[in-house]
Amino acid sequence: MSLGGGNSSEGPNAGGIFVQFNQDCTSLVAGSSSGYHLFSLTPDDGIEEIYGSHSGQETCLVDRLFSSSLVAIVTVSAPRKLIVCHYKKGTEICNYSYSNTILAVKLNRSRLIVCLEESLHIHNIRDMKILHTIRDTPPNARGLCALSPCVDHCYVAYPGSSAVGEVQIFDAVHLNAKCVISAHDSPLAALAWSMCGRRLATASERGTVIRVFAVPERTRLYEFRRGMKRCVSIACLAFSACGAYLAATSNTETVHVFRLQENAERAVEDSSAAGNSPTEPGWVDWMSQTLSAGLVYLPAQVTDVLSQGRAFASAKLPRAGYRAVAAVTNVSRQARLLVATSEGILYVYSLDPTEGGECTLLRTHSLLEPRTPANDESEREHELNTAMAGSPPRGSYDIRDPRHFPPMRAPTDTSATE
Repeated sequence: MSLGGGNSSEGPNAGGIFVQFNQDCTSLVAGSSSGYHLFSLTPDDGIEEIYGSHSGQETCLVDRLFSSSLVAIVTVSAPRKLIVCHYKKGTEICNYSYSNTILAVKLNRSRLIVCLEESLHIHNIRDMKILHTIRDTPPNARGLCALSPCVDHCYVAYPGSSAVGEVQIFDAVHLNAKCVISAHDSPLAALAWSMCGRRLATASERGTVIRVFAVPERTRLYEFRRGMKRCVSIACLAFSACGAYLAATSNTETVHVFRLQENAERAVEDSSAAGNSPTEPGWVDWMSQTLSAGLVYLPAQVTDVLSQGRAFASAKLPRAGYRAVAAVTNVSRQARLLVATSEGILYVYSLDPTEGGECTLLRTHSLLEPRTPANDESEREHELNTAMAGSPPRGSYDIRDPRHFPPMRAPTDTSATE
């Protein structure tokens, strides 16, 4: 659930800071010009900074192993070196240098994956030794790869082609190729694993269709249409911990949340058992059933479009133009959509698990200052432009308090035409 790899113009910190949620979405990491920072999510929809390295080295990649003290970082000054450290003890466990720039780092409780443009390196998380290297992979300038959080299904997904949307699945425990999935006609843009490691979400550079596959069966389970717009770039796909929802961010201000029906029904049952009243199926469910019954009478192209699921819920970011990562999680037993942007802002939205619809922005948190301009004059100009654009003030605040939310121009709604 990162912003995507490396130090290129399309990298995770392009135009701002690096932000990423940990594997179970209980904390958030951020890289800045002075080091890296770890934040925990609090029960009141807030955040708390639990650590700041303040090393003075600009950090372009950082990943935390769940809620442990193990952190992997890559700095701008040494883009080919991976540093693994114990942040609580303030000690460096090891460092490795590679032949090329590190574009992405992925962790689970069994393996650590380092992604270069044309190779992947698999480390044993216990002693950090390199177990295997996948060489001569198709050119992967974005550092696109995904590691399953589950050690029982410890799979790595990465592009199997630079021309079409082919996904290569590699077993990081048994160190062998598992399967190949022909996911899209266009090159891949985003990959994400579910917590169980048996579901893989994919999106292509066209950005209109998102698919979910069963692994290793390669069965297509779901197909969602994000929109009709051709120039949309998917930045992030993220499953909820329960597996009932899939969030997608793009280069527009709209964040989409799709519901995976079989898991969503189970999630609603769990919510009802916790004291929430169940609801009857809505008109959207009835309409979907009606359309499904008539698909056999329509041309194949029309059938493909109508059979694709639409977003269950969506959220509007107050400011577009920044790369964003999302997470769907529970805060004090309430469903929340969290969106962190490279501007250094975390947005907290409410998510109705039964009705969906438009998510309500509850709180906004400023994490860190973005990369500072080169001189004082440009810094003053940057601050002035930010203020004129209606940027939220520093710190955390409740969006429902009008004192902290200046009037803003309504963002352009692209969803109507997508």
